[in-house]
Amino acid sequence: MKPRATKSAGAPALASLAALFADETRAACLLALLDGRAWTAGELARHAGVAASTVSEHLGRLVTGGLLAEARQGRHRYVRLADARVAQLVEDLAAHAAPGSPAGPRTLREAGAAGAMARGRTCYDHLAGRLGITITGAMTERGLLRQDTGFALTDQGVDWFGEMGIELARGGRRPLARACLDWTERRPHLAGAAGAALCRHALATGWCERIGSERAVRVTPAGARAFATHLGIDGL
Repeated sequence: MKPRATKSAGAPALASLAALFADETRAACLLALLDGRAWTAGELARHAGVAASTVSEHLGRLVTGGLLAEARQGRHRYVRLADARVAQLVEDLAAHAAPGSPAGPRTLREAGAAGAMARGRTCYDHLAGRLGITITGAMTERGLLRQDTGFALTDQGVDWFGEMGIELARGGRRPLARACLDWTERRPHLAGAAGAALCRHALATGWCERIGSERAVRVTPAGARAFATHLGIDGL
C-alpha cells in the first residue's frame, strides 16, 4: 500500500501569496509603491493604465492579503506598502524576475526614465541603482560596512552615522543593515534601518532630490560635495 501524500502546512498560504503577485496590474501597483509614499487609487490607475474601478478591486485584494495598508482622508483612499518586509519581498522578486537582456525602451521618454531609474532611485526607503551601489561600495572600502561575513555596520560605521548627525533607529525586528539585491545592478546595496536613515538624511538635506513622477532621484551639487567629503566619492 502506497503511503498517503501529505501536503505541507504552509503550501496554501504560499500559493495565496504568490497569486497576489500573479497579475500585471497588481505587480505595477506594488512596484510603484516602492517609492515609499502613499498613493491614491486614481494615481495608481493612471500609472497602471487601467480604469479606477479595476485598480480598486486589485487594491482590495492586496490590502486583504496583507501586502498593502490603507488610510482614508476625506474622500481619498490612500494605500502604501504594509511594511519594510513587503518592500523587500517586492524588490527581491523584481530582481529575480528581471531578464538578463531586457528589451530596449520604445521611446526617448522611456529611455530617459529608465536611465534615470538606473542611475539613482529609492527602493522603498533606501537608495538604490548605481547611486546606492556606489555609496555601499564606498562605505565598505572605508570600513564603515562589512560584506564579507554578512551585511553589518562596523563600530566605525555606527560612529560615522553619529558624527553625521544621522539617527539610527534601534530595536524592533528590522535589522540595522541588510543587503538588498539591486535589480538593475545585480549587486547588493545597503538597506535596513541604516539605509533608510541615510536616504532620509540625503533627501532632507538636499543631497538628493526626486525627479519625475516615479522613484528616480539625482544628486545635487551640494550632495556631490557632501558625498565626496564624507565618503570620498567623486563624479556623482
